[in-house]
Amino acid sequence: MKTSWQFVDVLGLDAELLAMVPSPTCAVLLLFPISDKYEAHRREEEERLRAAGHDAPSSAYFMRQTIGNACGTIGLIHALANNQHRLGFVEGSPLKKFLSDTAAMSPSERAERLEQDQSIRASHESSAHEGQTEAPSVDEKVDLHFIALVNVDNSVYELDGRKPFPINHGKTSSQTFLEDAASVCRRFMARDPDEVRFTVIALSAAP
Repeated sequence: MKTSWQFVDVLGLDAELLAMVPSPTCAVLLLFPISDKYEAHRREEEERLRAAGHDAPSSAYFMRQTIGNACGTIGLIHALANNQHRLGFVEGSPLKKFLSDTAAMSPSERAERLEQDQSIRASHESSAHEGQTEAPSVDEKVDLHFIALVNVDNSVYELDGRKPFPINHGKTSSQTFLEDAASVCRRFMARDPDEVRFTVIALSAAP
């Protein structure tokens, strides 16, 4: 990406702390614990949406997660892929090529292509080893998970590679997206009120 956009920490979900996030915001990443309560909710949600004839919008770029412990990379791809019209990619960007090559593919086909993409794999592994803590292996069981929240056709969509399709969380706009995405994050937190392992990151315009 070019430097006109950046990822920033969201320090809290009340109005005063959301106001500290640079505007506009075009995507939100949520890290949350995978608990028994969440898994029960996920199964119920999928059954309910399938019974209602859930239909995902073709305009949403969505991919399944088939690589272990790659939810952060999948979340980043979802955030960037659904904002290509706003973001600038540097010349020769491997991600831009990947998005172009997979534009017409199914979510499962995109996941398969990602498994084979050596340039993105190299970027993922390089970033994973830059942090202060040791990155888990792809086979290690981890109970924390990243998802992306994006604005597609003026609706907040949850994009989670563990789920079979995007989840529509209601109407939004470019002006209210951060507040609307924060409301979705609050619902995740409300399902596990005793948990504190939540982190929110926003993709916002650089000041």
